[in-house]
Amino acid sequence: MEAEVPLLTGSNRDSESGFRRWGTISRELNRVNFIALPMIVVTISQYLLRTSPIFMLGHLDELSLSSASIATSLCNVTGFSVLFGMASALETLCGQAYGAGQYLRVGTFTYGAILCLFLVCIPVSLLWIYTEKLLIFFGQDPLISAEAGKFAIWLIPTLFPYAILQSLVRYLQTQSVIIPMLWSSLVSLCFQLALCWAFIFKLNLGNAGAALSIGISYWVNVILLVLYVRYSTNCKKTRSSFSKDVFVIMREFFQFAIPSAVMVCLEWWSFELVILLSGVLPNPQLETSVLSICLTITSLHYHIPYSFGAAASTLVSNELGAGKPQAARLALCSVLVLSVAEFLIASITIYICRSIMGYAFSDEKEVVNHVQEMVPFLCISIIMDSLQAVLSGVARGSGWQHIGAYVNLGAYYLVGIPVALLLGFVLHLKGEGLWSGLVAGATVQSLSLSLITGLTNWEKQAREARERIFAEKSPAENQAN
Repeated sequence: MEAEVPLLTGSNRDSESGFRRWGTISRELNRVNFIALPMIVVTISQYLLRTSPIFMLGHLDELSLSSASIATSLCNVTGFSVLFGMASALETLCGQAYGAGQYLRVGTFTYGAILCLFLVCIPVSLLWIYTEKLLIFFGQDPLISAEAGKFAIWLIPTLFPYAILQSLVRYLQTQSVIIPMLWSSLVSLCFQLALCWAFIFKLNLGNAGAALSIGISYWVNVILLVLYVRYSTNCKKTRSSFSKDVFVIMREFFQFAIPSAVMVCLEWWSFELVILLSGVLPNPQLETSVLSICLTITSLHYHIPYSFGAAASTLVSNELGAGKPQAARLALCSVLVLSVAEFLIASITIYICRSIMGYAFSDEKEVVNHVQEMVPFLCISIIMDSLQAVLSGVARGSGWQHIGAYVNLGAYYLVGIPVALLLGFVLHLKGEGLWSGLVAGATVQSLSLSLITGLTNWEKQAREARERIFAEKSPAENQAN
């Protein structure tokens, strides 16, 4: 005798629906963590590739340290930030193409990006050749300018592997292939630390050795990733041959790359500008040191929310390309939940450690006390920067970088910098005033991006993504499919 199947009551149905909903949310949170957590290691490792030599140069003499620091800052502003921002266009193009199942276009877009970034490297290289004259023009010490100019020239060979690396990172990221990047980044960093130490302390190459170690380590990272892409079955679907289609998509790449670069650079440059402004405050040595410490802390932490933003970009672009607007919205909510939890923990921890944090950077009591006074502003800055980092990832995944560029322009250059000048110089709040300007800019940026994201028509975004991907397929890709 067969047992009767019990009827589902209303409460049972609600319970079953709740379990399904929580199961969906749990799976989505796992997807986010699968991308974001390894990306934290990747981004921090690649950041340390350029900054770790400065710590070693600090053990040589003050001239080596100051010249390398100035050169690194200038090269970040004029070169690396531009390439990094332009490569972000692939998060839209490759991410949506992969979600739409147009796998060959992922490889084609990546080839096109590398070619476009190489073209950009040429004028940047010419600019770096004149670093010494540029620094002297802005009133820097001639001796420091000369050494910084040499360091910048030795960094020129780093531009080209950096362009390839950023393109490959986006290529793999949009396919959620993160673990190979984690291992290649760690191997490159360990190799760079040993090589830099040998060049500086054993071969006595000084600044030139430090710059060379960065370029060689980037090439190591690129070679490891190229070998993986070439031979791994994970990339089999998206491997495409170099063809004339690469030149066809260059125009489309630039349409997204230019606003992507503007979006990144406007924010990056505003922080560098505030550090420069601190040099004309009363007691500039103290103010510059403290603001540099604050910038170092925020920069290191920023890699965590940026990685959550990368997860948001990947998942949102994939779902929009697949024509699943509701799934894109769910991915966004999942990323926001994890990101909010992280930046609350980070800001609370920094506030609790405010009285001892300065000792990690200096033994001078004056510096330590000033850092303690800056910590409340720093905590607010971390919260706002974390929120905008995730929402900027959504902008890249959705393809509205041009809106993000306008937001950053208004937030930092119509609000942030004027407020910094007003508070820092007119109201004489000094370093606290300058940093408060950045906090004001980040707050306006976060609120604006939140409003835009909240008003986004996801169905329209998904429709436009699929129309763009399928309308511009090349004849070779049509034949392959």
